[in-house]
Amino acid sequence: MTKKINLFANLKSDFASGLVVFLVALPLCLGIALASGAPLFSGIISGIIGGIVVGYLSKSHLSVSGPAAGLTAIILTAITDFGAFDIFLTAVLIAGFIQLALGFIKAGSISNYFPTNVIEGMLAGIGIIIILKQLPHAFGYDADFEGDQSFVQNDGNNTFSSLFEVFNHVQLGAIIITIASLIILISWDKVPFLKRLKLVPGALIAVASGILINQLFISMGSDLAISKDHLVTLPVPSSFEELKAIIVTPNFSGFTNPKVWIVGLTIAIVASIETLLCIEASDRMDEQKRYTDTNVELKAQGVGNIISALLGGLPMTSVVVRTSANNAAGAKSKMSSIIHGVLLLISVLAIPVILNMIPLATLATILILVGYKLAKPATFKHFWHKGKYQFIPFIATLVAVVTTDLLKGVALGIVISIIFILKGNLKRAYSFKKEEYVDGDIIHIDLAQEVSFLNKAAIKTTLNDIPANSKVIINAHDTVYIAHDILDLIEEFKMTRAVDENIKVKLKGFKKAYDLENSPDANNHVSFEHYYDVAKRQMVKKEVVPEDFKNS
Repeated sequence: MTKKINLFANLKSDFASGLVVFLVALPLCLGIALASGAPLFSGIISGIIGGIVVGYLSKSHLSVSGPAAGLTAIILTAITDFGAFDIFLTAVLIAGFIQLALGFIKAGSISNYFPTNVIEGMLAGIGIIIILKQLPHAFGYDADFEGDQSFVQNDGNNTFSSLFEVFNHVQLGAIIITIASLIILISWDKVPFLKRLKLVPGALIAVASGILINQLFISMGSDLAISKDHLVTLPVPSSFEELKAIIVTPNFSGFTNPKVWIVGLTIAIVASIETLLCIEASDRMDEQKRYTDTNVELKAQGVGNIISALLGGLPMTSVVVRTSANNAAGAKSKMSSIIHGVLLLISVLAIPVILNMIPLATLATILILVGYKLAKPATFKHFWHKGKYQFIPFIATLVAVVTTDLLKGVALGIVISIIFILKGNLKRAYSFKKEEYVDGDIIHIDLAQEVSFLNKAAIKTTLNDIPANSKVIINAHDTVYIAHDILDLIEEFKMTRAVDENIKVKLKGFKKAYDLENSPDANNHVSFEHYYDVAKRQMVKKEVVPEDFKNS
C-alpha cells in the first residue's frame, strides 16, 4: 500500500524554497520561450503546469518541472518548419500521450541503469555551466538568453568566449547589485540570527535589495541605473480579453501531418530521457534518500505536456537547474514545486509590473551559488579517491556536458562506464596460476564472486591452453553467481577434452556456491549441485580419480 504524502507537513521550509524556485524559474521560462521562437507567455504556462499539475502527480519530493533548454533547438526548428505555433502545439499533445504510454509500459525503469558517477558528473557539469553562463549576466552583459545551456550560443559566441566578451560590456550598476546580492545570500546561510529566519529566504531579500538599489539609481538619474534590457521582461496584459488573446490552442489539423508525429515522438523521447536523468539526480541530492517511481513520473510528465499543449504552453521536462535550486533552498517535499507554480500563476496575473523591476544580475547571483553547490571541490575529491574507474567516467561526463549538451555528455559517460565494466569483468572473473610439484603441474582456476557470459571467451581460452596430463582445480568457493554458459563450458571441458587428454579435474566449492544462490530468483539459474552430481557420476563411471572430488 502506498503511503499517503502530507503536503502540508513541511509548509514552512517548502514555502521558502518554493519562493526561491519561483524567482529562478520566472526568467528561465521567459528566456527559453524567447530562444524557442515561441510566445513569451507559453514559457510561463509551461512553468505553471509543470509546478502545479506535474508537481502534484509526481512522486518525486524535490524535482521541479518546466520548459527545458534542451528542447529549444527542437522547438525552434519545428515552429519554423510548420510556420505556425498552433500546429506545433499538436506535436506537444502527441508527445504527452506518448509519455503517458511509456509510463504504463514501465519504460521509466531504464533510469536504474544510469551509473552514479555519470549522474554526479552530469550534476557537476550542469553546475559549471550555470556558473559560466551566469557570470556575464552578473556583470550586466545579457546577450545570451536566460537559461541557455548550449556550448555554442545564438549570438555566435560560445560559453568561454562570452566570458572574454564581458569585459567590453561591463555595467558598474550590475556589479554593485551582484556584490550586494552575494553578501546577502552568503550571510543568510552563515549568520546564526539570519539562519533562524527560514520563512524569509535570502533570495527574496536579495531580489528586493536589487530592485531597491536600482530604483535608487534611477531616482538619482545615475549612470549606474540598469536599463530594461537587463531586467526581467514579462508580458503585461492590460485586460482579461488581452490575456485570453495571448493563450493559443492546438490546431488539430496537424494530426494529419506525418512531420507533426515525428516531432511529437522526438519531443517525447528527449523529454523523457532528460526527465529520468533529472529524477535520478534529484534522488541523489535528497538528504533523506527517498526514491522516486520513474514510471509514475513519466505519466505525470505526459499529463503535464497534454494540458500545457491545450493551454498554449511549451513542452516540459523535469529540470536540473530548478531542482538544484529547490534542494539548495531546503525543500522537504513536492509541495515546494506546487507553491512555485502557484506563485508563477499569481504573479503574472497580479504583479507583473513589480516582477519587471528585478535585475537579472540578482538572479544570476542566486544561480551562481546553486552552481557552486553542484560542482563543489569536495565532489571532485570524492571521485578522485575512488580510483580511475570511477573518476574517468565522472570527469568525462562533466567535460562533455559542458562542451556539448546533457544527453551527449551522459551517453559518453555511460559508454566509458560500460567499457570499464567489461574490462573489469574480464580481469576479475577468475585468477589463474600454476604450482610446480614433483608429480607434475597443478593448475588452479579460482572463480570470482560473479562470473557472467561476458567472461566466457577468456575462460574458454584458458581451458583450451591447459596442457595434457595436467591436474586442474576449479574453485568456486567465493562464487555467488555463475552464468549457465560458463557451467556448460566447464562441464563440456571436463567430459570431453579432460577425458581424452588425461587432464584430472577437481571441482571445489560448487555446493557452497549453490547454497549462496538460494534466493527468490535462484530458479532462473542452473543448479551448481546438478553439475556437481553429474560430474561426480561421470568421473566415477570413467574411472578418473574419483577421490579428487572428496570434500568438495
